[in-house]
Formats: sequence, C-alpha cells, structure tokens
Amino acid sequence: MPLFDHLSVAVADLDRAVAEFDPVLTALGLARETGDGNGAAWYAEGETEFILMPAREPGSGPHRHGRVGWQHLAFAVDSRAEVDRMHQVAVDAGWSVVREPKTYPRFSDRYYASFVENADGIRIEFMHNPPQQTQ
Repeated sequence: MPLFDHLSVAVADLDRAVAEFDPVLTALGLARETGDGNGAAWYAEGETEFILMPAREPGSGPHRHGRVGWQHLAFAVDSRAEVDRMHQVAVDAGWSVVREPKTYPRFSDRYYASFVENADGIRIEFMHNPPQQTQ
C-alpha cells in the first residue's frame, strides 16, 4: 500500500503549472493522464496520484513559504547526481532556485538536497540521504 494515495495542489494558471510540473514528475517516473480540462494528474505505479487543479479563488496566490499551509514536498532520489539532474530538470521547466544542490549537515552529513519554487509559490525539494554506514 502506498504511503499516500494522492496529493492535490491548487494553482493559479493550470496550463503554466502543467508546463512546470510535467517535466519534473515524468522525470521522477510518474505517468501523466490526459485530463478533462479541469485539472491534470500523474500516477506512480498506478496507485499514487499527484493532481493539479485550478484554484477555486482566483487571485488568492501565490502561496508564501512559511505561512500556514504547504511548505514543501521532498522527493527522495537515489543519488547526489540524481538530485543535481532533477534540480536542472526543474530549472529548465521554469522553476526558480531557492537553494542550489548542497549538503545539509544540520540534518546529517549524508543529506544532499536542492529546493526550487514555481510561480505559485509551490516549493519542492530533491533529496538524497543514504543510510549511515555500519561497521
């Protein structure tokens, strides 16, 4: 059973958000389903769904990091090189860099991540934090 079934995100401009999210989500292995014009959805392994839908309150964005609500979604990837690659995919799709890929020793000496944000203030992280080596 997946950790979560679906995640829905409201956006100001659906076409723009699809253009921003599609390269990132497909690079992460999610498959896009053609929608009915009222939203867009991507699936992982046929179970977990990521949904974009138009905001019900036009002009209510963008979201501001640190306020009540969404802070960020972290995507765990298999290597530091994959963090770098996903970071570049997002930047090429129009995401703004919040933090370039780097090590975050305050989490662990193995924690390597980058943060990007789109025009709606939606922030995502690409991270790699391998298990500590045991001897």
